[in-house]
Amino acid sequence: MNKGFHDIMERPITVLCISSYFKGEAFLRQAKREGCRVLLLTEEKIATEKWPRESIDEVFLMPDLSKTQDVIHAVSYLFRSQVIDLIIALDEYDVENVATLREHLRLRGMGQTHTRYFRDKLAMRMKASEKGILVPSFTSVFNYDAVRAYMSSVTPPWVLKPRTEAGAMGIKKINNSEELWRWFDQLGDQQSGFLLEQFVPGDVFHVDSIIWNNEILFASVQQYGQPPMTVAHGGGVFTSRILPEQSPDAVALQALNKQVIGALGLERGVTHAEYIKAHADGQLYFLEIAARVGGAHISDLIEQSAGINPWAEWARIEIAHVRGEPYRLPEYRRQYGGLLISLAKQEHPDTSAYTDPEIVWRMDKKNHVGFIVVAEQEARVQELLNQYAERILGDFNAYAPPKDKPSH
Repeated sequence: MNKGFHDIMERPITVLCISSYFKGEAFLRQAKREGCRVLLLTEEKIATEKWPRESIDEVFLMPDLSKTQDVIHAVSYLFRSQVIDLIIALDEYDVENVATLREHLRLRGMGQTHTRYFRDKLAMRMKASEKGILVPSFTSVFNYDAVRAYMSSVTPPWVLKPRTEAGAMGIKKINNSEELWRWFDQLGDQQSGFLLEQFVPGDVFHVDSIIWNNEILFASVQQYGQPPMTVAHGGGVFTSRILPEQSPDAVALQALNKQVIGALGLERGVTHAEYIKAHADGQLYFLEIAARVGGAHISDLIEQSAGINPWAEWARIEIAHVRGEPYRLPEYRRQYGGLLISLAKQEHPDTSAYTDPEIVWRMDKKNHVGFIVVAEQEARVQELLNQYAERILGDFNAYAPPKDKPSH
């Protein structure tokens, strides 16, 4: 065994978690339970959030984590006085900085090129397409002749997507070429950070996976009620429900998800991947994937229905890898579950009139309302989602136009 391995075995592993948003509490707690020294680097504006301080050895604050060179200087300075074994990005917007830090400090984990396949929508589409995986017809927007050729061969509408934003943020639906050129004028030098893709109407699904040694040990296959882009741009209630494991859609999605993860080369960790079943041809298309825990409280739905927390399992996987130890997935259950979330016009919505025993979780966030329901029968979950979505629209629902950039 090499000196580095002995060194790790003789002292606690130090994990630095970087997050520009308040999330990942279960990761932090699990890392501490695993005996690690846990450091958190976050932004000053969210320092007072309810971070699990009992599980964090030191907290470091910066005014802006988006400034890559400042982050490199700060973490390199921190490294002078202590050895950091593992750097984890808890939020999507820190993934690229953490990849750069790993390269700079020569630490284990995905570097910049590999990270692109799980962060850059253009890179992941190009790689998936090379491997024969169906994706909506797309083009980069580097060269105008290529863009013109694309528009002449692919029927609109199209969607102009930021390559590195999360969710539906910054996506524009384009109906004709004139509209696209107007957007290019507005974007100016930023336009190369976008891709143009055919708009494919269909049912949108997501698969959230836990991976170890190139094997998918756990996958939760879920279907959105309305596509997230529709909710983000038109308002309404966001819903997601777990599909029966042996249903035709779930079986097909698990096979496609395995193909995508293999093509993009993720050996271990967690993923959140999205797919669409096109109304026109009934085929499944790959939309995007991230090497992180799914947002919008999807991890809470998995925990409530399966009894395992993706954040905690991600921590166990990363720490087992550093220690050179095996990872074993805990036993889990297979119950049906559903999630509803909506903006609320009330600052603190009163949900006391929602009393069904299947409610296992209620959202606690200003100007938001949300529930998780769990049942033994899929039909009961679907019934509650339909009822609650309608009631929430009348009781609480508010709408805010989608942002082009993230805010805290």
